Amino acid sequence: MTEASNGKTVRPGEAALSFDPARIADDAHLRFIGRLRSPWSQGNCPKNLREAREAGGKFEAEVDLPFRPGLLGLAAGQAVILLYWTGRARRDMIVLNPPHRAGPTGVFALRAPARPNPIAVGVVRLREIDREAGLLTFDALDAFDGTPLLDIKPWLPSVDVPPPQD
Repeated sequence: MTEASNGKTVRPGEAALSFDPARIADDAHLRFIGRLRSPWSQGNCPKNLREAREAGGKFEAEVDLPFRPGLLGLAAGQAVILLYWTGRARRDMIVLNPPHRAGPTGVFALRAPARPNPIAVGVVRLREIDREAGLLTFDALDAFDGTPLLDIKPWLPSVDVPPPQD
């Protein structure tokens, strides 16, 4: 391990940006719509949804009151796409050297939380919905308890499955 210019450590082959994207004043003005609830915390969080499904647990989203009307039309059993903010992750990393890869890899080829904009995506199954309470129950989550929720979108097989390769 070595130190980047900001004093944080990097593994061999990794590269950090010369600036911290979190410090740029011109931003998108995102608003969190709620938070995720899971059994996970730093040190015990699965690396992906497959591992989370295998581990099991109680997985929910609490949607804040002003956004609950947006749940109209969602139904138990449907697949949804969750976008969430992994804001505790480093934002200055641009090349990572994860143990599961043969060598250094750009963050845009990985789903690692360390990235310029720490937005995670998960496709999960909606098991239960209580629109009045703003409570959604899912089959799995791979995020720390309390992770801010950015958005919920329906997963549509007619749109979200890429065409076969030519």
